[in-house]
Amino acid sequence: MNPDDVAAYALDLPEASEEEPWGPHRPVYKAGGKIFATLAAANTSQPDRLSVKCESALALHLYEQYPAVRPGYGYQGPRWHWITVHLDGTVPDEELAEMISHSWQCVVDGLPRPTRDRLRGLHRDRARPPAQDRTDGPASS
Repeated sequence: MNPDDVAAYALDLPEASEEEPWGPHRPVYKAGGKIFATLAAANTSQPDRLSVKCESALALHLYEQYPAVRPGYGYQGPRWHWITVHLDGTVPDEELAEMISHSWQCVVDGLPRPTRDRLRGLHRDRARPPAQDRTDGPASS
């Protein structure tokens, strides 16, 4: 995934929004007013970077599995970490999508119950395959 793909995926999650509170080329993605992902543009010493929230045990597993995944800047609590992924092409797109979705879910889990339940419902509805039209099936005898 490149930064445009990351942005498109993040913004496709229910009620996700994008802001640039830290200046241009530093977008953050929020759900329920809380940040679940940030992007930082490449510079002379590093490629583009994605930072997401991640449960502690999963973060440790990802550090071992992918050299491009590193501890993120900021809070490293007992339940979750922020991890930073260098978008250098070594982490599969499907894995990056899972990381973004997981981060969104971590943030949603911490929102007030009415907001949390509404966003979870929207997410479930999107993940559910469309119902098949009964008229397309074989005719009943």
